[in-house]
Amino acid sequence: METGRPEDAYGQIQYRGLIAWPERLRREAPLLARVLAASPVKAILDLGCGTGEHTRFLQSLGYGATGVDASEAQIRAAREADAGSDGAKSRYVHGDLAAIGDLVPAGYGGAICLGNTLPHLTDLDALQRCFCGLASRLVPGAPFLLQLLNYDRILDRGERTFPLAIRPGEAEGEEIIFLRLMTPQADGALVFTPATLRYRPGQEPPLELISAQNVALRGWRRAELEGPLRAAGFEVREAFGTMTGDPWIPGASNLVLWVVRA
Repeated sequence: METGRPEDAYGQIQYRGLIAWPERLRREAPLLARVLAASPVKAILDLGCGTGEHTRFLQSLGYGATGVDASEAQIRAAREADAGSDGAKSRYVHGDLAAIGDLVPAGYGGAICLGNTLPHLTDLDALQRCFCGLASRLVPGAPFLLQLLNYDRILDRGERTFPLAIRPGEAEGEEIIFLRLMTPQADGALVFTPATLRYRPGQEPPLELISAQNVALRGWRRAELEGPLRAAGFEVREAFGTMTGDPWIPGASNLVLWVVRA
């Protein structure tokens, strides 16, 4: 299991095995291709790259891809997976997304930020520094596709959990369950508690806790994102409710914004 420093909240989460990545990438590929086709330069930033699945996917499409993540453990796992893959290699950078303007050089032709990464920027100052820093690294006309959960729906309905993710375990008959709990705070923040459990039917106890931790998040609503994006020099082109391109509505599962560096 991947382990990181004590302050690395994602050091014990094996995202590579908890998500059906081939199916997810096939599902998202048409929208990614549509948005990134307008990239003036075939160099793309993957913000919040995790273990690098989207980074390597973009690299396989012929883009020069650079992944950035705040978790040392996730970056290490991304580099290890990249070393074992065929073809051109991606670049990975460890660092806080609020400091993106200091982490990578200018001249990128596009960026993505997928998988509910932005809520880890928990205050407006950090969000604005991320958007302004990113704008300084992108060439004019560069597209930026960002995706997070639709917190307009989640906060208005008081939703507390995500759907369970259940994947095969290493032992025969064993399953790994990924549980994600959200606890809203009075100031608009969220306590996110991801937990990984091992399910072994027929044994006692049948469920074993592998890891659990609390992570501070901010559930950004659509209106709270579009203002800072425009202030940083982005134009909002289109909003979707899914990564398959369905229109955004208040009850959509996700908020997906296609913006362009002016």
